[in-house]
Amino acid sequence: MLRALQNWGTAMAARQHDLAQPQYQIEPNEIQPFGSLKRLPLALGEQARTASVASLNQLLSDTMTLRDLYKKHHWQLSGATFYQLHLLFDKHYEEQAELVDTIAERIMALGGLSIAMAPDVAETTQIPRPPRGREDVPTQISRLLEAHEIILKFCREAARQADEADDQGTNDLIVSDVIRLHEAQVWFIAEHLAETPLVREDTAGARPGKR
Repeated sequence: MLRALQNWGTAMAARQHDLAQPQYQIEPNEIQPFGSLKRLPLALGEQARTASVASLNQLLSDTMTLRDLYKKHHWQLSGATFYQLHLLFDKHYEEQAELVDTIAERIMALGGLSIAMAPDVAETTQIPRPPRGREDVPTQISRLLEAHEIILKFCREAARQADEADDQGTNDLIVSDVIRLHEAQVWFIAEHLAETPLVREDTAGARPGKR
């Protein structure tokens, strides 16, 4: 009897130890294949949701690429406009990062799966890959403007398709969140390429009050 109790006590102690042991060697278990949809009571047809998820994943991929392009240029800036553009590029990066989360969550809310990993983004994005090296400021801004235009062109078509499919949530996100942010960011960085001199040639060196 005593031996049985001792064995039971040993077994319980071992069991408690097992409960405290993290089971970190887990067999991978994919619970939803990419490209599939969960059934949700959204009063929105599967065909409409499938189309919106596909459009939003493309938009997500391009947004993640633009976000990272802003960070690349933020790090690699040079020249007389370094300080102000260093801050501006990082501000735009943060805004695009917030947009990434908004788009991804909309995909999940529709029952789909958002892309997430860099290799998937690289395979999907429409935005041309920049070189690894540093480029001058006009080239950096030109690349950013090209990326913005690619996304805006895609967004206008995607918004129209979502509206026709009666997916007003996706339409509103694309128009209110994406398009309006991109238009504002285009304005802010495009103005840096205007050839406006710091000093007018006809007044350079003139004394105050004299013409």
